[in-house]
Amino acid sequence: MTIHTIATPAPSVHVSTLDELRHKGVVVVRGGDRPIAVFYNDGRPMAVDNRCPHMGFPMHKGSVKDGIVTCHWHEARFDLCSGCTFDLFADDLPSYDCAVHDDAVYVARAPKLAATADYYAARLERGMHQNISLIQGKGLLGLLKSGKGLEDLVCQIAQFGSVNHDQWQAGMTSLAAVANLHSYLDEETAYFALFKAVSRVATDCNGAAPRRLRHELDTDAHDLVTLKRWFRHWSLVRHRDGAERTFLTAITGHATAAELNDLVVAAVTDRPYANTGHTLDFVNKAFELMDVIGEDQAADLFPLILAGLVSARGGEESSAWRYPIDLIPPLHQAEEKLPKLMQEGCGKKWLPTLVLDDVLLGEDPIAIIDALGNALSLGASAHELMKLICHAAAMRLARFSLANDVRDWFGPVHTFTHCNAVCQVVRRSDSPDVVRAVFHAAIAVYMDRFLNVPPASLPGERSVLPKTTADGPLLLKQLLDGLDQRHEVDAAATIVAQYFKAGYPVKPLINTLVFAVVREDVDFHALQVIEAAVRQYESWGATEQGEHILIAATRYLAAHCPTQRAGLQTARIALRLHRGDKIYEEDM
Repeated sequence: MTIHTIATPAPSVHVSTLDELRHKGVVVVRGGDRPIAVFYNDGRPMAVDNRCPHMGFPMHKGSVKDGIVTCHWHEARFDLCSGCTFDLFADDLPSYDCAVHDDAVYVARAPKLAATADYYAARLERGMHQNISLIQGKGLLGLLKSGKGLEDLVCQIAQFGSVNHDQWQAGMTSLAAVANLHSYLDEETAYFALFKAVSRVATDCNGAAPRRLRHELDTDAHDLVTLKRWFRHWSLVRHRDGAERTFLTAITGHATAAELNDLVVAAVTDRPYANTGHTLDFVNKAFELMDVIGEDQAADLFPLILAGLVSARGGEESSAWRYPIDLIPPLHQAEEKLPKLMQEGCGKKWLPTLVLDDVLLGEDPIAIIDALGNALSLGASAHELMKLICHAAAMRLARFSLANDVRDWFGPVHTFTHCNAVCQVVRRSDSPDVVRAVFHAAIAVYMDRFLNVPPASLPGERSVLPKTTADGPLLLKQLLDGLDQRHEVDAAATIVAQYFKAGYPVKPLINTLVFAVVREDVDFHALQVIEAAVRQYESWGATEQGEHILIAATRYLAAHCPTQRAGLQTARIALRLHRGDKIYEEDM
């Protein structure tokens, strides 16, 4: 087939004579930025993008019947006039205006629909509604190219999630995590991360019941003390409607983020370590997402967390927390002492000690509770204590024994991400009802102690860290290459340790770790762990503790790589189509 590219005044391209087009059936020409297939149909020319929007197969190799063009690679069918598909998985084809002058056929260089930001926002919305990740990816890429910032993208995805399902799920957590990590990511990793998040949100919403509006109480007569008391009651008796109306009343009453944090975390911590820590983690992610998209979205966002909150089961219902040592009574006793302990510590300067580190990783839960109470009375802030507890939780991952079952990783993973959440909520408000979560987090770390038997060694601990002549980029490539292989847990940790020892910057390492996560078909826990590790590294900085935290996250990731990477393949197809890559050379 001859492909004509004839220079004519913009915005049109000469195709052929009408008689030649009738004889050939289809002619391919070069448009403004892509090949265009011009078909002869029903006595006139009709034109569409020559690349099938599904996977780029050349449309001129398809067939036309009754005004419908079929791409035979996956049998997707399209209206030749509009380009709209009859098979939603394939996406719509861009179509082009044609004209005939003196028997010469011309086609516009640009498609009928201009590729504006609004156009791509509508495509992203449709991709989410139809749960078609390819369309989601194209919408994201178009919005990014048009200059839309992180806040706009996250806001659109979050608004979709807040309307189209009734409870907080993995997708919304992933979205918040990506927003938190965005400043560390290069352009391509940021796209893959957002693609992962939007795909999860859309999957969670697919087939789910939309959120039912419950509305606030029609009064402003109740103060926050009353609303907090009611909210805790409705949570304990598992009454979502009452809890939601009370919470919405607090929002419409212009409660601050700190006041909302105090209200909701008090209810969550009425059940220690609720739902293996996920309940508090989801609450924290809702606050973090609100920080990105604005407090005016709170009334739509926060109702999603309430279904999980009122139905959660806490440590008091877990046999592991009640036997052989009943941990609930000493926790309650510590909670009763909290106001006094915090008052005693007011104005004092506390200095952390190595002794507390050892206690937190020890085998005496009562000693852990007592040590935390003593630290508070000596002036320790809840955030200072959580910094140490988060490091202890990370060490459970760093020393996780590979003799354990792979599923055993979930224990320290839940603990670590929960501890990070507690670290963030005590920053927003530090009332005793919030600070008691510090004790719950420390006990969760204690519960994972046997998963460190025998303890794995940190890189360079039992033997000298292997020397390397590789520079930073090469080490990061070696890390990704190693994650292409199974059972490279210790090798991956060693590369990260070598990277730190050489003094290379942390930002490219974090970008690489995030890319390593979002290219895999893993569940949301992996992204949670990396994001929590980065938040804690920010707290510790370039210290031994900070390095250990990122090494711990790397070990967890390496234990779950590689996967089939089907999601990455779809994201890359969308990227190649968006760039106009030469997918089929003969069509160009």
